[in-house]
Amino acid sequence: MAGTFVAFIPAIIAIALALITKQVYLSLFMGIFVGAMCLSLGNPIDALQNIFTILAEQLGNNGGILIFLVVLGIFAVLMVKSGGSNAYSNYAYSKIKTKRGTLLMGTALGACFAVDDYFNCMTLGSVMRPISDKHGISHSKLSYLIHSSAAPFCIIAPVSSWSAAIAGYLDGGIISFFKTIPMNLYAILAIAMVVCTSVLGIDFFKMKKDEKIARETGDLDAGETDLPVESIKAVPNEKGRVYHLIIPVILLIVCCIGSMLYNGWTVLRDMTEAQLIEEVGHGSIEFFDLFAECDSSIALAVGSAIALFITVIIYLATKAVSFKDTMDSIVEGFTSMVPAMLILIFAWTLSSIMGAKGAGIDEAGNIIQDGTLNAKAFVLVNLSADTIPVGIIPFVFFIIAGLIAFATGTSWGTFGVLIPIASTVITIDSGAIYFLTMSAVLGGAVFGDNTSPISDTTIMASSAAHSNHINHVRTQLPYASIAAVVAAISYLIAGFATHNPLVGENYGATVAVTFVVGVVLFAVVMVILFLLDKLGVIDRISEKTSGKFRKSKKNKAEVFQEEKAEASPLDDVSDSE
Repeated sequence: MAGTFVAFIPAIIAIALALITKQVYLSLFMGIFVGAMCLSLGNPIDALQNIFTILAEQLGNNGGILIFLVVLGIFAVLMVKSGGSNAYSNYAYSKIKTKRGTLLMGTALGACFAVDDYFNCMTLGSVMRPISDKHGISHSKLSYLIHSSAAPFCIIAPVSSWSAAIAGYLDGGIISFFKTIPMNLYAILAIAMVVCTSVLGIDFFKMKKDEKIARETGDLDAGETDLPVESIKAVPNEKGRVYHLIIPVILLIVCCIGSMLYNGWTVLRDMTEAQLIEEVGHGSIEFFDLFAECDSSIALAVGSAIALFITVIIYLATKAVSFKDTMDSIVEGFTSMVPAMLILIFAWTLSSIMGAKGAGIDEAGNIIQDGTLNAKAFVLVNLSADTIPVGIIPFVFFIIAGLIAFATGTSWGTFGVLIPIASTVITIDSGAIYFLTMSAVLGGAVFGDNTSPISDTTIMASSAAHSNHINHVRTQLPYASIAAVVAAISYLIAGFATHNPLVGENYGATVAVTFVVGVVLFAVVMVILFLLDKLGVIDRISEKTSGKFRKSKKNKAEVFQEEKAEASPLDDVSDSE
């Protein structure tokens, strides 16, 4: 069954069950079990043995990320106990009076944290959750903001773990990556979607319902249960100051970036000039080489641990927290992240069984039996230059990248599979269409990653926002899909435009056509959606698709209104707009 479409069946089962039952643990395990049964040819004992063998391997291979998550969980607890989160939310609430301003601030911070998607998700969640809760922003909306400010920003950031990794796949290295940035329409439009919906104040479908529940009842979770993390309740601390949150966040950023650079340097420092030429393509160590060669998971774990150690010293020195509270925070922080880590481990195990990063095929074109279902081999065997017209290549690769990333839950695995294939279909000597095609692969992979229930960033974004995991998938899907449809149409138009003598192989002209077509189409779509919202059409569609509020919500609304009347102005979570 390896190298056939069967490789994708486990993911299809896991995703379908998750959306139907909303039980993400059970759904992922069933997908894993089906995949393991395929590998063991129906022997359940062998299947279980394979499952736990692969699960143990994933624990070891991804230990750095798990440590990073635990450290961030401890950070979150300490920030609450120090009073820093509460002080920051009070200060930000006094300066930013509207939900619109809060959402735009979150997007701006997402750009600042774009060094790594894991780092972006968890740090942005820690910073934004206190102030967004004050403004009554639903956790669904916050998780969408976090998710759309993670990978989309990272994949167009000149300096990040993403840029370094992707440059290693592209012909032409980091320069080729830079050339994909202005044509990476999905990433650009996904960010634009966050900004436009925030400024215009419009929402769609399930998100519309969740925001209404948050506004009318104060229930930021929209009644959804089975949250991926335990909510950390703020304890009033008069000693808390804004710097008790700001300094740890700055330390986290500086230490993590520094750790990534140092980790990359330790890989290259002892290499001879000949070895460097073989490894990085030139005889000296350059800045971008450090990012490209670093093990980001280990680097983030080390950097965050150093930042945590310094933060604890600062907190103890300023008496923001006691030694006992510090020790208790370690256990509480670990406990708060266990559900999210469990989902991640299951998602990694499922991806491994499927062979998203499998061995592929050998030089003779035969499928390599590598102990997985080798989904990579299926893609390699069924995608060739002979089957795709040149003008449609960017569009086709965008769609394929989106499907693979959605099914496997990994954008990086999709890069690893599709970029080498795309590079053989369209070589760098083909001119601008090469960079257009690479942009399509990168954008499609991020789209699939943004919408997949089994994606690690989906899990981390929902965890960071304290949002229900499956609810986040359902609420984000319309927003991401609109940006993806516009991007796909733009790639189709731009791909055929490269045959026009006015565009041809000219890079600047291709960028202009791609960008202008994408922006114009997106603007038209947003105007239409804005008008439909004003006419109440979106409200009526939302009511039909998501149903009316339950009676219990009305009871919660009455309770909330009573609490609201007694609350101080600072605790008012209504929309001040």
